[in-house]
Amino acid sequence: MWPLRTAKRNIIIAGCLGMAYTQLTFSAASIDFVRQLGGTGLHIGILNALPVALLGFQFLAAVIANHLTYRRGLWMSLSLLQRATLVPVAFGPYLWPEFGDQFWIWMFLGTIALNQGLFHFCSPLWLSWMGDYLPHRDLNTYWGHRQRWLQWSAAVSLFGGAVLISQSGFDIRIGYPILACIAAVLGIIDILIFIKVEEPPVTKLPQPSLKTVLLGPLRHRGFRSFIGFMCFFHCAAMIAAPFITLYLLDYIGMSLFAVLSLWTWSWVGGALSSRWLGRLGDHFGNRPLLVMCVFFKSLNMIGLLSVPRDPTIAFYVLVPIFMIDAALNSGFAIATNGFLLKNSPVENRTMYIASGTAMAGMVGGVTAIVAGAILAWMGDWSTQFLGREFSGYHVFFAVSLGMRLVATRIVSKIHEPTSHDTIQIVTYLVGITPIRMMRYPVGLYRSVFTQPVVSQSKNDQTKSSESKSQDEPSSAS
Repeated sequence: MWPLRTAKRNIIIAGCLGMAYTQLTFSAASIDFVRQLGGTGLHIGILNALPVALLGFQFLAAVIANHLTYRRGLWMSLSLLQRATLVPVAFGPYLWPEFGDQFWIWMFLGTIALNQGLFHFCSPLWLSWMGDYLPHRDLNTYWGHRQRWLQWSAAVSLFGGAVLISQSGFDIRIGYPILACIAAVLGIIDILIFIKVEEPPVTKLPQPSLKTVLLGPLRHRGFRSFIGFMCFFHCAAMIAAPFITLYLLDYIGMSLFAVLSLWTWSWVGGALSSRWLGRLGDHFGNRPLLVMCVFFKSLNMIGLLSVPRDPTIAFYVLVPIFMIDAALNSGFAIATNGFLLKNSPVENRTMYIASGTAMAGMVGGVTAIVAGAILAWMGDWSTQFLGREFSGYHVFFAVSLGMRLVATRIVSKIHEPTSHDTIQIVTYLVGITPIRMMRYPVGLYRSVFTQPVVSQSKNDQTKSSESKSQDEPSSAS
C-alpha cells in the first residue's frame, strides 16, 4: 500500500480522471445528443434530474455498509461497471437507427438512471472510506487543493471535447459516443488507482438495527439543520439549473462549441479559487463558508435573466458570471464535504453522509422533472414586459432567484458549534475593517491570493473557548 503522502497525491489524480469522465459524459454534449434525437424539455428535465433524484441509493449503501468489514471490493466492482454502462447505448442511434429516435432517447435515459444509481450507491462508501483514512486536521485545505485540480481537469476535458466535436466535423450522434468511450477509459483508470490506497476497517454500530441506522442523522442537531437546508436549496437550484444549457442552445442560439467553451471558462473560475476557499473553511468553519457561497449564488440567475438574445453578447457577458458561479460551487462543495466528514461520527458514518445528500437529491430530482414537464407544456409561450421578451425559461430562473435569496437565511441556521460567525469571514475578506480597506486597497488582493493569517496559538485559544460553549446554540449570521 502507498504511504499517506503518496496516496493523497494519487487520490487527487484519480479525482481528476473521474472529473474528466463526468464532464465528457454529462456535459452540454449529452443534452445536445438528446436534443438532436428529438428530446423535449421533459426529456432534458429527466436527464438532469437523474443524477440527483437517484441519490436515494446512498441510503441502501449506508445500510449495507454497517454489515461490511471493508468497502473496497464492493465499491470497486460496482464502480467499474458504472464507468462502462454508457458506451454501448451511446452508439445505439448510430449503429441501429432503425429502432427510431424515441426508442434510443428512453434507452439512453434508462442507462443514465442505471449509471447514476450505481454511482450514488458507491459514493457514500468512498466518502466514508476517505473520512476514516484522511487526517481531519486541515482536511478542508486538502479538499480545496483537490478541488482545484478537479476544476482544471474539468476545464481541460470539456475544452478538449468541444474541440474534438467542432474540428472533427462529427455529427453529435457519433461525436458523443466517441466522447463516452474516451470517458470510460479515463473513468476505469480512476477506479483502479484505489487498489493501492489503504482502507481502515468499517467501524460498525454495536447493534445496527434499521431504525437506529436511518434515524441517527435526524437525531443529531447539526445534521438535522444541515439536511433541512440542503433539501430547500436543491429545490431552489433544480428549478432552473437543469435548463441552463438548453436555454443557451435553444433560446439564445449558441453553438455547442460556444456552450462547452462557456462551461470551460466556468471551471477555470472554480480552479483559481478552490485552494483559497478550502483554507477559509479550515480557519473559519464550514457554516460561514456555506453562507457566503449561498448568498452570492443568485448572481448567475440574474445574469441569465439579463442577457440579450444574442449568442455573441450573451457569451461574453456570461463568461465572468459563470466563472464566479463555479467558484461559489467549489466553495459550496468544499464546505458540504467538510461538514459531512468532520461532523459525522465514526459509527454509522456512511448513513450520515447519505442523509446529508440523498434526501436533498431526491427533492431536487422531483423538482427538475416537474419543472421539465411544465416547460414542455408551455412550449413556445412568451410574453412582452418592459420591451423585452420573456419565456418559460425566464419564469423558472426568476422563481429560482427568489428561492435562492430565501436559502441565504436558512443556511445561517445550520448548527456547527466550532465554526465562526459569518461576519468574521466577511471582515477578513475586506481587510479587517472597511476603513483599512479604503486605506489599503491592496488588502483585498492579499486576502484572496494569500493564506489566511491566523497564528496557531491564537487559533488554539479560539478553539478552546468555543469548545466550552458547544452546547449553546450558534448565533445566526
